[in-house]
Amino acid sequence: MSQLITEERNPASTDIDKLATLQICQLMNREDAQIARAVAKELPHVAAAVDRIVERLQRGGRLIYVGAGTSGRLGMLDAAECPATFGTPPMLVQALIAGGEAALRGPVAGAEDSEEAGHVDLALLAVTALDAVVGLSAAGNTLYVLGALAEAATREALTVAVTCNPNTPLEALAEIAIVPIVGPEVIAGCTRLKAATAQKMVLDMISTATMVRLGKTLGNLMVDLQPALSAELRQRAVHIVAEAAQVPEAKAERLLDAANGEARTAIVAHQAGISPEEARQRGA
Repeated sequence: MSQLITEERNPASTDIDKLATLQICQLMNREDAQIARAVAKELPHVAAAVDRIVERLQRGGRLIYVGAGTSGRLGMLDAAECPATFGTPPMLVQALIAGGEAALRGPVAGAEDSEEAGHVDLALLAVTALDAVVGLSAAGNTLYVLGALAEAATREALTVAVTCNPNTPLEALAEIAIVPIVGPEVIAGCTRLKAATAQKMVLDMISTATMVRLGKTLGNLMVDLQPALSAELRQRAVHIVAEAAQVPEAKAERLLDAANGEARTAIVAHQAGISPEEARQRGA
């Protein structure tokens, strides 16, 4: 662990416990400013991963995140957001976390230390060459993630690594490695800080760019969102229909109701002057 950049002591924060609260926040903000620059250096690798993920999803494959601890929770979060945001089937974007659902609420002792558990959990998803598996580990040496990615490789799935340390076992396993080097953390080894933020930025790009490439947006509008899930999403859908169809929100609401809450269908029906049923077929 001593050779990992994310485990080193940060000279800028050696005396953080002697600083005033505002100074602590300013210090953290200065360190956080490095994250976007580190991610920017990895954009060609992010784009390469997206292109190959899109190819697989277009052929019926899935996107599967695998992680432990904070990295695993970030993968679960990104996967959980896709159905409501982009109207995807729940199984299209999935996530595995060492220790299962209990690990979402807190640490599960020893869960991330089992390479065999990673193999087993990945195998239970019946992964094939059509799927893409993204391994998430700030350190790049988490055994659970290594096991899962190794299992994915034997099944000829696309393997992608997201880590914040160079030359790690995880990077060596993956076909595509995304390695934003954010440097030592403000609190030594606390990778829920800069490393986690970098991973979150990368995951945002992977899922969003993939969905845009799959046609899940109209311009920058979320036309496949699921308005039935909440009043907020319902209001957002009305606004999207109004914006895309260039109609008042009152009419947008009627269009949305006629289309059974499907924003894409409502927009196409209005613009093409056809029934929602015909519009739904065109949208598909």
